[in-house]
Amino acid sequence: MLRNLKVTYICVTVKLRIMQKEIKHTWFFNQPKQEVWEYLTKPELIEQWLMKTNFQPIVGHKFYFIGECDGDGKAAAQCEVLEIIPYTQLSYSWRTNSIKDNKSYNSKVVWTLTPKENGTELQLIHNGFTALEDVIAHNDGWTRIGNKMFKFSNAIKNDNTNA
Repeated sequence: MLRNLKVTYICVTVKLRIMQKEIKHTWFFNQPKQEVWEYLTKPELIEQWLMKTNFQPIVGHKFYFIGECDGDGKAAAQCEVLEIIPYTQLSYSWRTNSIKDNKSYNSKVVWTLTPKENGTELQLIHNGFTALEDVIAHNDGWTRIGNKMFKFSNAIKNDNTNA
């Protein structure tokens, strides 16, 4: 009987570790999904809230993000567009080095837009991490970046309203 309890405990522990290696955030924007989509797909807008990039919304396009933390100009993430469903979903691979051991690993970023009354719900799922340290660092980063995007999009809306 005790042996079965031990096996059950190990299975639960493994499942908890797997669940901790995914980031999920949701934001609400007052703009229609077409406008929010532009923040995700136009490089000049992406650079306002995320990082410098050579992104193009074409499946198979390889691109990079250069982060503020990389003063030497190295790519913070090398990516490839995996899927585009216009105004609904965008996914891309995200390859960077682990904080834990500096080894390269691949993860996946998925943005999903859902129209809601008076705006758009934007969900981010980032998964495929190999170390919990990377989950924590990326989660902090996505929280800051998502809030920056929210402020930026509201500032643009206010400017358009006042025009």
